Amino acid sequence: MQIATMNWMQVEARARKDDRCVLPIGSVEQHAYLSLCVDMILAERVAVEAAAPQGVPVFPVLPYGMTPSFVDFPGSISLKLSTYICVLEDILNGLYRSGFRRIVIVNGHGGNGPVEGLFAEWLNTHRDARIKFHEWWKAPRTWAKVQELDPAASHASWMENFPWTRLPGVELPSGSKPRLDQDAFAQSDPGTKRRLLGDGNYWGLYERSDTDMLALWEVAVDETRAVIDGPWTG
Repeated sequence: MQIATMNWMQVEARARKDDRCVLPIGSVEQHAYLSLCVDMILAERVAVEAAAPQGVPVFPVLPYGMTPSFVDFPGSISLKLSTYICVLEDILNGLYRSGFRRIVIVNGHGGNGPVEGLFAEWLNTHRDARIKFHEWWKAPRTWAKVQELDPAASHASWMENFPWTRLPGVELPSGSKPRLDQDAFAQSDPGTKRRLLGDGNYWGLYERSDTDMLALWEVAVDETRAVIDGPWTG
C-alpha cells in the first residue's frame, strides 16, 4: 500500500492496527545506458510489490543518496554524508511520530551503506522501535540467483537491466565488458574514475533475457517480503 494512496486518517488507523512500514532509499547516478534513476526505481518497486499482500504502507522513495564517485557524470547527484544522515533522521522521526515502530529500510544503492550507523544511534533514543536495513540486490537468496544466472554481474550491467529501468530507443552494446580494475578505481578522483569506467558499466554483459530478469525479480520480491513479514524481535 503506497502512502500516496492514503490520507492521514488512514495512516493513523493503519499504524494502530499494524506498526510496520517501509521506506525505500535509492540514488540518482549514472548507470551507463540505463536510467539515471535505476536505484530509486528498483528500491521502490521491490518494496511496493513485497509489501502489497499484507497492506504494509510504503513511503515514497528517497531518491537522492551518496554517490561521490560518479559526480563527474552529468545527472549524478550526491548528498554529503552529513546531509543524508540529517534527512534520514528527520524521516525516521516522522515515521515514529506517525505511530510506526517496525521500520524496514529497503536500500537500492551500495553507497548508502554508511547510514547503518545512524540507525544504531537512533535506536538508542527510540528503544521501542525496530529497524531492518535490507539491501535487496545483495540479500542472500537474491545474490545467489544473480550468481546462478551469471557471476559477471556489476553496477550498470545486466543485473540492473529490467524492463522498467531501460530507456526507449537506447541501443545497448553487445558482448561483455572487461572487468574494471577496482584497486585503481578505488584510489582515483572522480575524473579519473570516469575515464576508467568509460560508459559506466563496471563489467559483464549489458543485458540478459527478460525470462532471466523476471526470474531474478521474483526471488528479490519474495525475499524482501520475508524481511517485512518477520520475524521481529522485542
